Amino acid sequence: MAEFTSSKYNRDTFDKIPEEKRTRILSVAIAEFANRGFNNANTNIIAKKAGISVGSLYKYFDTKEDFFLTAVGYGIHQLEKTLEEVLSEESDLFGKIERILRIIQKHSRENRDIIRLYNEITAEGNSELIRGLSSDMESVSAKVYTSLLAEAKKSGSVGKDVDEKIFAFCIDNLFMILQFSYATEYYRERMKVYLGKDFDNDEKVVKGMMSFIRRALEKK
Repeated sequence: MAEFTSSKYNRDTFDKIPEEKRTRILSVAIAEFANRGFNNANTNIIAKKAGISVGSLYKYFDTKEDFFLTAVGYGIHQLEKTLEEVLSEESDLFGKIERILRIIQKHSRENRDIIRLYNEITAEGNSELIRGLSSDMESVSAKVYTSLLAEAKKSGSVGKDVDEKIFAFCIDNLFMILQFSYATEYYRERMKVYLGKDFDNDEKVVKGMMSFIRRALEKK
């Protein structure tokens, strides 16, 4: 997949600057929006940390909302790249699910700001902003998981009574909570309450979740 360069929310001028500069601006923006939320994030601070002027920032984006949505789009792009890597592997449904779990553990710890931004979006009070984002963000994973489950049903590796749309929704929620548990303080503490001393045992978490998922999908 090509590197992230554009979205429907940024101006053409943003596409024309060097990739390293685009990435730097978006990385700083993600951290600021994740830490302070959309309403409290300060574009002056973002511009300063990114090494550009506020005037330059508004040559790239018409509004703060457009800037925010472009930053979120960058995060979605990272998810797409991760899913594409898994889908290209030669393995069955359960092998791919296990691979996704392991990627979540690694990716969430290494990209905490992106995951925290995702968490921030779910709590954001701007309903119009959320409607557009939920469609953009969830359509990628919804199509992937629904397709994987439909193929598994055809091959006979899971029960024919499995509703792929409902299960795709359920498994995406498992993945989402696991991401939050590795990247945000509240969900990390919540994970400790349930798992105790095993909360940081990655291998045990993967094996336990795979056991749960296999039992839910196995033929009756």
